Amino acid sequence: MRRKKMSSSALGSSTAVEDYLERILELINSKGYARVVDIAAALKISQASVTNMVQRLDTERLLKYEKYRGLILTATGKSLAHKIAQRHKLLTDFLGLLGLDDRVIYHDVEGMEHHISAPTLRAIEALTAQLRRRPALLAELQAAIP
Repeated sequence: MRRKKMSSSALGSSTAVEDYLERILELINSKGYARVVDIAAALKISQASVTNMVQRLDTERLLKYEKYRGLILTATGKSLAHKIAQRHKLLTDFLGLLGLDDRVIYHDVEGMEHHISAPTLRAIEALTAQLRRRPALLAELQAAIP
């Protein structure tokens, strides 16, 4: 049987790995912990699928997992999860500055975040900073967007 190839993100990890790490970090930040059942609910997938990925992430040393006890991110996993979260926030903030609808922003960020290159991300970061420093320019840009 042939395995489906996972698509790779701009950070070098698979998009699935990034989605898991992003949700795990969100759960830990909001609840203080992350369990398989919580991750499955957040990602709207089966607990068995989550268990398989969590075991893979444990093997890759991105987290430590003990069956029936929960998990914690390793330093490497936490660092990668923070980079993913920062990228997500930057893209969300940028599109929000443009005045786009929240549903559009959510959909677009989910589509873009795993494929955007580091140079493009840095350019968006610089542009976002400039737009925040120049409210007149931001207003002019927002007015030009239908």
